[in-house]
Amino acid sequence: MMITFIAFLRALAACLITNAHYTGIYPTDLIANGGLMGDVIFFAVSGFCLYNVRLPFPEWYGKRLIRVYIPVILATAVYFILGFYSVSAQRSLIWWFAYPTYYHFVASIALLYIPFYVIMKVDKLKNNLPILMSVIAAVYFAVYILAYDKTYYHIDTVREPMIRFLFMESMLLGGWFRQNDKRYRNRSYVFPFLVSMLMFGIYIISKVSFSRFDRLSQFQICNQIILFGLLYFVFRLFAALDSQLNELPKAVKTICFFTANITLEIYLVQYVLIDIVRPHLYFPANWIVLTALIILSAAALHLLCKPIIGKVNLLTEVFTSSCSRRTVSRRGDR
Repeated sequence: MMITFIAFLRALAACLITNAHYTGIYPTDLIANGGLMGDVIFFAVSGFCLYNVRLPFPEWYGKRLIRVYIPVILATAVYFILGFYSVSAQRSLIWWFAYPTYYHFVASIALLYIPFYVIMKVDKLKNNLPILMSVIAAVYFAVYILAYDKTYYHIDTVREPMIRFLFMESMLLGGWFRQNDKRYRNRSYVFPFLVSMLMFGIYIISKVSFSRFDRLSQFQICNQIILFGLLYFVFRLFAALDSQLNELPKAVKTICFFTANITLEIYLVQYVLIDIVRPHLYFPANWIVLTALIILSAAALHLLCKPIIGKVNLLTEVFTSSCSRRTVSRRGDR
């Protein structure tokens, strides 16, 4: 069973990411924001949930890829059949279905699972996450100073490789919160709430400022520093509120857990649906219809993928077990 505050954070991340893609849906696109905040929350939640690594890497990584790629393959295949996606010189079948795919999250998480696994398996790294995060931050700053194009604001562009420094740091922050769960779970939420509100305001101001004033672009890395600070206090706030969230009405928790369980599918189905609805309806009808379509489509994709994922995992386990027995048998023969 998913921890309550983690479910709420996952649902919040799904809402923020989806909302950021609603350009042309609202009367003003200023409302269609928050996507990067949703991304870092999701990566932090992943780090929290995947902290305890027990399986060998091939089995662990295989399970992660199966969970991610089966929905990707099915959603992409459906949109290919319906004519919304097509192969081109820039976008081959490998690009669509394997790497990097149309979905930036998939490419990032597939790569970052690897160093995250190593860190979680090496005790000296796992037990010194703040130091490791500081080292990664130092490398990030060095790349930013020496090689990053600072002539215009683009540091929050999720399809650029630089963003993976932030995503990796977010995963490790989630792991650190798992280490310190008792320290922050069900504690006073007043201070993290106040600081979260302050950091949120500062983040919005910085984002708008860097977007509008080109002369500030040299300092755009400050935007991600502020965002990371905001992520820390938001995570701390939700951890402090865990018991209060658990006492909310059953209907509210059901909606939250339902949304949390289909976050990946929500992300995968939404792009095409947004393009379909956007030209034909006006606010708020477009928002209502689009949101309903996304939720229904994501739920259908989740239900379709669940038994397939289960069967593929079972086949993988049988194959792995068979290979292990053969290896043991061969060693015995020697």
